[in-house]
Amino acid sequence: MTAILKHREVLLTGVIVALLALIASRFPGFVAPHNLVAVFTDTSPLMILALGQMAVILTRCIDLSVAANLALTGMTVALLNTVAPGLPVAITLVLAIGLGALMGAVNGLLVWKLDIPSIVVTLGTMTIFRGIIFLISDGQWVNAHEMSANFTGFPRIQILGLPVLAWIAILAIAAMGLVMSRTVLGRSIFAAGSNPHAAAYTGIDVGRTQFAAFVISGALAGLTGYLWIARYAVAYVDIAGGFELDVVAACVIGGISIAGGVGTVAGAVLGALFLGVIKNALPVVDVSPFWQLAISGAAILIAVAFNARAGRTKGRVILKSAEHAA
Repeated sequence: MTAILKHREVLLTGVIVALLALIASRFPGFVAPHNLVAVFTDTSPLMILALGQMAVILTRCIDLSVAANLALTGMTVALLNTVAPGLPVAITLVLAIGLGALMGAVNGLLVWKLDIPSIVVTLGTMTIFRGIIFLISDGQWVNAHEMSANFTGFPRIQILGLPVLAWIAILAIAAMGLVMSRTVLGRSIFAAGSNPHAAAYTGIDVGRTQFAAFVISGALAGLTGYLWIARYAVAYVDIAGGFELDVVAACVIGGISIAGGVGTVAGAVLGALFLGVIKNALPVVDVSPFWQLAISGAAILIAVAFNARAGRTKGRVILKSAEHAA
């Protein structure tokens, strides 16, 4: 049992499977292949955002502006589509990613150059981004009939039984897995969060690494902004309001340590899937959606307690080893 608990991904996978089995015992249709695809697709935006948040949290920072970034990018490309409906989707995607990355860079620069705590920076920019949405839209909605068919239809295109939205999430997972495990930036992110002083001593620019993590988070938020607006075919000021809490919850539940330096891409994805299954299962089992907040909160507290206990255990082992060496 102890060996299993050391592998958060295995434990979380077991919890998700057990949850699916419990739901299937009452509603077998929930685990039908087409419904599982729908659950995965519905959770894809959360997974993409959690990947970016993971990179930021690993550097001992946090990005509370991801949902506002998503909303501002989504509103911007939606308004652009109303005046240029023939704009190719590829260009829209590039613009969305670029705008999101720019907002992430603003966060990163403020944290890096001014040494302002990330929670303060991103709380401020979250409010600013929401205000900009109101200014550029004049508080008005952009509805489905104002958007072109290509703009709204792209995320829904089916490829090998999966919509493009799900495939983009899969590609994002693969790309982040490669970055975090096979690149200098990935190793620097882990090092900067694990021990900033030691990382600086070895030549890693911790501030620059945190800046890069914020840019990644912003770019993924921008990408999600277009996908979100196109999928639901509506844009308004408060879109995705409070969604940043779900993103942080997915990371924490997936074992991303809020103290930095510990976590995996698989953990972030599984944390998002856990919340996605709960969100989709509550209406099926006739439980009020408001309980989702309580369940998510309880899961966060349990995950943080589990992480803290694991950290203390690791610390004791290191201390014993040092005493033994002495």
